[in-house]
Amino acid sequence: MKRISNILIVAALASGAFLSACKDHRKPGRIYVPDMYQSRAYEFYSERLATMKPVDGTVKRGELLPYHLGEFDTAQANLNKNPLNITADDLKEGKRLFNIYCAICHGTGLDGNGPLYKDGNGPYPAKPANLVSGAIGSYSEGRLFHVATYGKNAMGSYASQLDREQRWKVAAYIHSMQPGAKAAAEAAPAKDSTAAAAAK
Repeated sequence: MKRISNILIVAALASGAFLSACKDHRKPGRIYVPDMYQSRAYEFYSERLATMKPVDGTVKRGELLPYHLGEFDTAQANLNKNPLNITADDLKEGKRLFNIYCAICHGTGLDGNGPLYKDGNGPYPAKPANLVSGAIGSYSEGRLFHVATYGKNAMGSYASQLDREQRWKVAAYIHSMQPGAKAAAEAAPAKDSTAAAAAK
């Protein structure tokens, strides 16, 4: 009898250990690297994270080099050259980006008569700048890029909406629509054909 009671006690302890082991599978004990298993939740719109800047001296992979001109370095901006080799596809992309971000004020014709102005009947009381005539109509691509980066007058900066490459494409599109650029493009084939005729 004593032997049977010892066997029952051992069986009860073994079954208890077995059942507790099954329970532990559903609730694991320790985690080796808890920061990797359960990452911290960040408030991405908090002031601390929203104002964080990249580490000084670093450039994101595939990104153009940083733009070092200050807001009031407009004379130097006029001399700034587009670092991209602009193709027809780049101009098409520049036009698409212009229509998304700029045409609401400047209009699809770049004449400053966008939906917010509508010949003075829109909600915006002052006419936005005409990008194809007047003083701005003669801006270089570098100056147009500078204005998109820092803003001008009532227009704010678009550096947070458009990266550097996109701003250069928009600047190239605007510049291609200006009368001086159109005249130069039309004159270029004529010069090439006269040079080819002179070579013969």
